[in-house]
Amino acid sequence: MKTVLITGATSGFGKAMAEKFAANHYRIIITGRRGDRLQELEKQLADTYKVPVHALEFDVRDREAVFAAIEQLPPDFVTIDILINNAGLALGRDYFEDAETEDWEIMLDTNVKGVMYVTKAVLPKMIERKQGHIINMGSIAGKEVYERGNGYCASKFALDALSQSMRVDLLRHKIKVTGIHPGAAETEFSIVRFKGNAEVADKMYEGYQPLTATDVADVVYYTATLPPHVCINDLVLTCTAQANSFYLQR
Repeated sequence: MKTVLITGATSGFGKAMAEKFAANHYRIIITGRRGDRLQELEKQLADTYKVPVHALEFDVRDREAVFAAIEQLPPDFVTIDILINNAGLALGRDYFEDAETEDWEIMLDTNVKGVMYVTKAVLPKMIERKQGHIINMGSIAGKEVYERGNGYCASKFALDALSQSMRVDLLRHKIKVTGIHPGAAETEFSIVRFKGNAEVADKMYEGYQPLTATDVADVVYYTATLPPHVCINDLVLTCTAQANSFYLQR
């Protein structure tokens, strides 16, 4: 039985991915900041799919907490075959001069440094075994800059570069690295971005059918289950109505 670790698993893409892998008989490690949701999901996965599940409560921005949690994994969960760096967020949709610097810091610390911390903590055993797969959840905002996307786009462009760098550096260890970049998807993403303003968030998905968390989880699972000699390095995923960051048919 293979083991997958999914960060940011308490909602959206992360939760859908946890359910997808559990349904296919993977041992699951879920992480997140919200302990109540983690416990609920841990029980749901174990009861529904009858697979081993282990929950780790920490914020990926907290380097010490990240390393401590990974170091204290139970023996049955120590060998991680797939790491999915999913924890991430967008905060604010403001012109550069109006943006909150605290929002920038949270996005960069979560979307970039958090990925680096978790990957660094998990890597030693992958390197030791000369196998493993790291999947970094990016965004089309990391491919094309759009108006009022400043801090978020910067963080996702950095993550794209980081994924490419990991792929090159870890090649000699036979470790796969995949960057997956979804477009518009209806999850809690916009609620978080607009800081709880549901009215504004809902308008982002009016007039077309966006991706769902399940759509993205299906694609992630596909990339993770290819033969050992096949690696999808980079994948951009949108709904049919969206061509890129600029063109959307409503």
